Amino acid sequence: MTEHTAAEESPQPRRDRRRRGGWLRLVLNSLLVAVLAVIAGIGVLAIVVPAVTGSTTLTVLTSSMEPHLPPGTMVVVRPTDPEKIEPGMIMTYQLKSGEPTVVTHRVTQVLMTADGERLFITQGDANPTADVDPVREVQVRGTVWYAIPYIGWVALALQGEQRAIVITVAVVALFGYAAWAFVSSMIDRARRPRDKAHDGRDTPGFATRPDDT
Repeated sequence: MTEHTAAEESPQPRRDRRRRGGWLRLVLNSLLVAVLAVIAGIGVLAIVVPAVTGSTTLTVLTSSMEPHLPPGTMVVVRPTDPEKIEPGMIMTYQLKSGEPTVVTHRVTQVLMTADGERLFITQGDANPTADVDPVREVQVRGTVWYAIPYIGWVALALQGEQRAIVITVAVVALFGYAAWAFVSSMIDRARRPRDKAHDGRDTPGFATRPDDT
C-alpha cells in the first residue's frame, strides 16, 4: 500500500513572503532615515549654528507677531550692528537696558537724535499701533536670523538636565534602531544565496514511501 505525505511548500510563496518583507524593511528604513535627517537638521539649526555664530535662541510667547511668528516659534537672534538695522527687519531688544526681559518686534522707523544716537520705532505685526517707547541702541540684542515653528514649546518643556536626558535617550533609540535595521539587512542579504540554492533543489509534488510489507 502506498501512502502520500503532504505536499511540500512551493518555492514561490516563500519568495513572495521574502519580497513583501523586503519592501516593508525598505519602507521602515526610509522613514527612519527621514526622521533622523529631520532631527539632525533641527539640531543643527537650533543648537550648532547658534553656538558657532554667537547667536541666541528665544521662544515667542505672545501673539503680537502673528502670523509670521506665532507663539511657540523658536527664533534665532544674531548680534547686529544698530547702524545696519533698517525698517522692516525684526529686532529683539530689552524692555529696559540691562534687564533680561526682551521683546521681538518689527522695526517700522529709524530716528536720529541730535547727538547722533539711533532710536528705533517698533511694532508687533498683529498690533494696531506702534510700541509706546522708542528703542535705544543700548537695548538692542540683535535681529531675527531665522525661525523654527513649534520647536520653542519643546525647548520650554525641556530644561537643563531633563532636556539632556530626553535628547540622549531619543538619539540612542533612533541610532539603535538604525543599527538593528542595518544588521538585519546584512543578514537578509547573506541568506539570499542559500535560499536561492535551496529553492533550486525543491521539486513540487508528493513524497512517497515504500509499501509496508
